[in-house]
Amino acid sequence: MCNGNNGNEQECMLNGCLFFSTTKLARAFGKIAEEAFKKTGLSPSHALLLYLVNQTGSIHQKEIGERLHLTPSTITRFVEKLEGKRLVSKRTEGKNVYICTTEDGLALMEEIIKAWNVLEDGYKDILTEEESGQFIRISNKLLSKLNNQEE
Repeated sequence: MCNGNNGNEQECMLNGCLFFSTTKLARAFGKIAEEAFKKTGLSPSHALLLYLVNQTGSIHQKEIGERLHLTPSTITRFVEKLEGKRLVSKRTEGKNVYICTTEDGLALMEEIIKAWNVLEDGYKDILTEEESGQFIRISNKLLSKLNNQEE
């Protein structure tokens, strides 16, 4: 508990704020992830999207957004970038847009998995397996409750 008389009340308020703490943590994890995925030539988010497409062979663009919790406009930008690199292609059936694998995209799969493992190994030095599980469960609970509030 922070004491208002310690002369550092503002810092105490920030460190006790869930929003501030989680955004600070996200930035720190983001830096680690960027470094891990550097060899792929993709950002972690682009690599994750490509991973999903490669796992399914073809996936509805809307489903990508739902699974990655990203807005349609963000998914569109990501897909356009990956399409420009010939790592995915689009297939349209009526109003439905599917994102499909390409040979170049599939060729990056091994490098993406290696990067993912490097990232996971980096976390093992910070939290125990049990702590990681607890953190993920708490994060998922928060997300679930917050998503229900939005509806």
